[in-house]
Amino acid sequence: MTTQNPNQAPEGYRFNAQSHLVPESQIKAIDLIRDDVVMTIVQEARIQQQRLATFKAGAMNKVADFVDLSAEEYGVNYGGTKGNVTLVSFDGRYKLQRAMGEHRVFDERIQAAKTKIDACIQRWSEGSSDQIKALVDHAFRVNKQGHIDVNQVLSLRQLDIDDAEWLDAMEAIADSIQITGTSSYLRLYERQENGAYTQIPLDISKL
Repeated sequence: MTTQNPNQAPEGYRFNAQSHLVPESQIKAIDLIRDDVVMTIVQEARIQQQRLATFKAGAMNKVADFVDLSAEEYGVNYGGTKGNVTLVSFDGRYKLQRAMGEHRVFDERIQAAKTKIDACIQRWSEGSSDQIKALVDHAFRVNKQGHIDVNQVLSLRQLDIDDAEWLDAMEAIADSIQITGTSSYLRLYERQENGAYTQIPLDISKL
């Protein structure tokens, strides 16, 4: 007995946008052709997506293996999968960069830091507090994803302010950072006639 895939319409039918089964005989010809065009391109894109994923995984493994091989010359083993690496071809024409990025978010302690900072601004003289308040408000604004930008807030720690409560707030900021994951990036570059390197695009929108 053959079991029907719930995500696949039976022969002679298609799902509409409301997930209702509609007989193909009741669908306009132009709508059927449009659906075929979209589905064909999406299926081809899925294949290319998988190829890119396979390429990236293979390239990352080759870089990691080479980094470990290079490290053996100095009798060290620091693991080729970690850290940022730049490799250049012998003729200098091509350059690849492996970058590792961390996903950082703030936990609830960021609110304590913001409270301490606000208290500092209220306590200080009005001469500079407005300017610093503008910097703080900008740093703590929420981005499109609904999160506070880590880099913006960390920029406050670069301010040279010798105040015990302010320094406590900066420490609270540091303590509130949590690492939620990492991402790996592979960027390829080709040297142009003027000596500058131009990235080889792997993003379909840049081709």
